[in-house]
Amino acid sequence: MLLFIVGGVLAALGLAAAVILVAAAMGWMAGAPGLSLWILFPLFTLAGYALLAVGSRDPAVKAPTRLLAVPLLLVALVAALGLMAGGAGLMQVTGGTAPLWYVLVLAGLLGAIGSAVSARPREG
Repeated sequence: MLLFIVGGVLAALGLAAAVILVAAAMGWMAGAPGLSLWILFPLFTLAGYALLAVGSRDPAVKAPTRLLAVPLLLVALVAALGLMAGGAGLMQVTGGTAPLWYVLVLAGLLGAIGSAVSARPREG
């Protein structure tokens, strides 16, 4: 149970780092995120997922995977919308688009993998 709780907290911190990266790039919050958020987003997300999977009582680990995959895909979608809006001139992307690309690729990849894993039928 403790692994599940710690994994959930780490995963939430990783998602929060991704949200802050996107929000700062889109000008929704003041200040620029530091290098630590760029590192902690994938690190905490992956470590949190691993601990959730290990500590889960769900034999197929579907619930923790869905808990992470859905928010990751939503954050990736917001990053994609920000890139489109910035490219079309509909909004000013502050500080460049690198944070949006970073979150789009990593959150999209992790979310897509998590969605695919949770959608797989159980073998045996």
